Amino acid sequence: MTPLRLGYLYGLGAYLLWGFFPLYLKLLRPAGPLEILAHRIVWSVVFVALLLAALRNVGFLRALLRRPWAMAGIVAAAALIAVNWGTYIYGVNSDRVVETALGYFINPLVVVLLGVTVLRERLRPTQWVALGIGASAVAVLTVDYGRLPWLALTLAFSFAGYGLVKKRLGLPAAEGLFVESAVLALPALGYLGWLTAKADLTFGHVSAGHTALLVLAGAATAIPLLMFAGAANRLPLSGLGMIQYLAPILQLGCGVLIFHEPMPPARLAGFALVWLALIVFTADAVRNSRRTRAQARILEPVPTP
Repeated sequence: MTPLRLGYLYGLGAYLLWGFFPLYLKLLRPAGPLEILAHRIVWSVVFVALLLAALRNVGFLRALLRRPWAMAGIVAAAALIAVNWGTYIYGVNSDRVVETALGYFINPLVVVLLGVTVLRERLRPTQWVALGIGASAVAVLTVDYGRLPWLALTLAFSFAGYGLVKKRLGLPAAEGLFVESAVLALPALGYLGWLTAKADLTFGHVSAGHTALLVLAGAATAIPLLMFAGAANRLPLSGLGMIQYLAPILQLGCGVLIFHEPMPPARLAGFALVWLALIVFTADAVRNSRRTRAQARILEPVPTP
């Protein structure tokens, strides 16, 4: 199998798992969002630690501890991904799957916005058009909801910020996830201990199946992230960008078709504007990628006989 085909298989696997993740989270009730988040963190540490031990790849920790700025970046990444996970779990289990899908639809536009505001990047005119359409979509959805779609915006900004920090850290997927989860493990264990003291812990008190599902939350977190890393290492950015919309499309389908969440005309109009912005954004990215490759071929030195 070629690396490109394997990359697409990894990418499709990751986004399919993320797309159907709301179905899994619904099975974790009656555990509350914070308990689910705590279990997701703790069991992620356990799962990835076992994986790294099996691969005999633990030496990276010593090198990492000698880089204080990297450790500070990891703490920031851990905080951002905790906010993202917690918000997503809350959204799914409060019957707002459609709004969580919106967050991941607008995430690419927020990434571009962060590029302008944080990295001082210059945008092409078409990218400004996409951002303008995205802002209009948020305005329409604000009118529809009667409030800012804060849950979607929190998901989009936290995940975009997480991606920005991770890009600067440059850590491999498994090692990065292990250290980030380890940073969060102590407060997560503390929260689970507090629930135990209050006799509010559902772990071990609902059913064997429920307990097993909470334990498997670690693997359910780590596996798609590792598959995504495998895809990112093998696919061109344009290819990865095209399939990233699979997850929110599936999440939206789960919200509307399976959980029967409402989709009134005004909300549908807001989503239509988001999709239009993404079409403009993606078309511009593909066109720019082709132009860059064409220029690279022109600038290639001509071999001499």
